[in-house]
Amino acid sequence: MGRECGLAVTPAVLTYNEEANIGRTLKALEWAEQVIVLDSGSADRTEEIARSFRNVAWHVRAFDTWGGQWSHAFLRCGMRTRFTLALDADMVVSPEFVDELESVFLKGGYRSGVLPVTYVTAGRPLMGSIYPDQLRVFEPDAVVTGQHGHKHTFESPEPLYRFRHGMLHDDRKPLDHWLRAQLKYSIQEDERIAGLTSLGLKDRLRKTGLVPWLVGGLAYLRSGGPLRGEASRRYALERMTFECLLALRIKERNRPDKE
Repeated sequence: MGRECGLAVTPAVLTYNEEANIGRTLKALEWAEQVIVLDSGSADRTEEIARSFRNVAWHVRAFDTWGGQWSHAFLRCGMRTRFTLALDADMVVSPEFVDELESVFLKGGYRSGVLPVTYVTAGRPLMGSIYPDQLRVFEPDAVVTGQHGHKHTFESPEPLYRFRHGMLHDDRKPLDHWLRAQLKYSIQEDERIAGLTSLGLKDRLRKTGLVPWLVGGLAYLRSGGPLRGEASRRYALERMTFECLLALRIKERNRPDKE
């Protein structure tokens, strides 16, 4: 498994203080001839863990934008293959995905592919989520990297191959780290909304303060509800927490007594 795709696809992973996740991510990429890890200046054991894998090429670049980081990884870190597999440090690809990558995608003349993502919460894979599948396999010149609020995206005008098998999204960093990230993300998302001249439905609803409750219920049901128990309840709480922080920032920005 993986010999052909290991020579045709170079995984690229962005990291910053990912000692809780990076080992599992890189273990699932041992089929690759080379894995590019581009770090933003981690102060934990991320570098030590990454360098313990024989196929890792370690690089460091101060973070400016998601587009800047990804472009550097694709163009400035010695990538030699036609395709890349662009991953966050908490994404673990499955063996079935690697088989499909080699036996179907590489032989089908595609330039980019979309992966299904299974979210893991409280140690259990969820049955679904509120997020779509993600474009993660592509020729670097076939996509445009964008940033919408706190999210980075890859977009391609090319026909996309839709993988049947994909990856786990399994972030095991401590709760305090996660909460600090949500605070930062809520600022970025509020700035995005403040800069818009016309709001979509979801952003209009966010101004009412109702979205945390709507998103919480939707996240609970889509993730499996009572069939996933504590994992679904936690997933719903996580999604509600971010939307509550964002709703409070929007309310604060639009207070009538603020000059």
